[in-house]
Amino acid sequence: MLIRRASVATVTVLVMLGLAACDSDSDTKSAAATGPSVIAPGEPGEVNRTLSAEEAADQRAEDDSPNAADVSYARMMIVHHTQALEMTELVPDRAGSGKVKKLAERIAAAQGPEIEAMESWLTSYGKDPKAGTHDHASMPGMATEAQLKKLEAAEGKAFDQLFLTLMITHHEGALTMATDVKGQGNNIRIEEMADDVVAQQTSEISRMRDLL
Repeated sequence: MLIRRASVATVTVLVMLGLAACDSDSDTKSAAATGPSVIAPGEPGEVNRTLSAEEAADQRAEDDSPNAADVSYARMMIVHHTQALEMTELVPDRAGSGKVKKLAERIAAAQGPEIEAMESWLTSYGKDPKAGTHDHASMPGMATEAQLKKLEAAEGKAFDQLFLTLMITHHEGALTMATDVKGQGNNIRIEEMADDVVAQQTSEISRMRDLL
């Protein structure tokens, strides 16, 4: 009799756990359905569409084909990274701080391969990495020609201060671009690369501010 009662109690507990799991699933689905809407950029010539959070998730799961935002991000970030490399190339002969030199080495070591990865990604989808015109002024964080000339002419502590100031602004611009494509793009690989940019450059901004 005791064994039978224990069995009934066990079944009751399992049923209750099952109902709780169902409630949890329902809550999760409900949260996804009521999440913020997402603007899905169309291909060139097509209008944007507004999707619910659930629709956006379903679309990403079914098809992560790159859209205009993904392609534009990769092309612009190649240009953006290239300028960062041009700035780091000035460091060995002009910087006065060993910490600034090591920082520049880390930046170059990270952004060089990232350029190659984005070029490879664009090529894999039949997109020309150098297509389109990208005005430096239209990209957040880009240094002007006058600022680059001033950096090139500086030495020692003056160079270090200017380099750090310009590179912090440059990195902040990259964060803006990465954040934008995470909300507007559709390709998983681009999202992963944008995540890497956010993680890497957020950390580097903190280091640079400590050196100012």
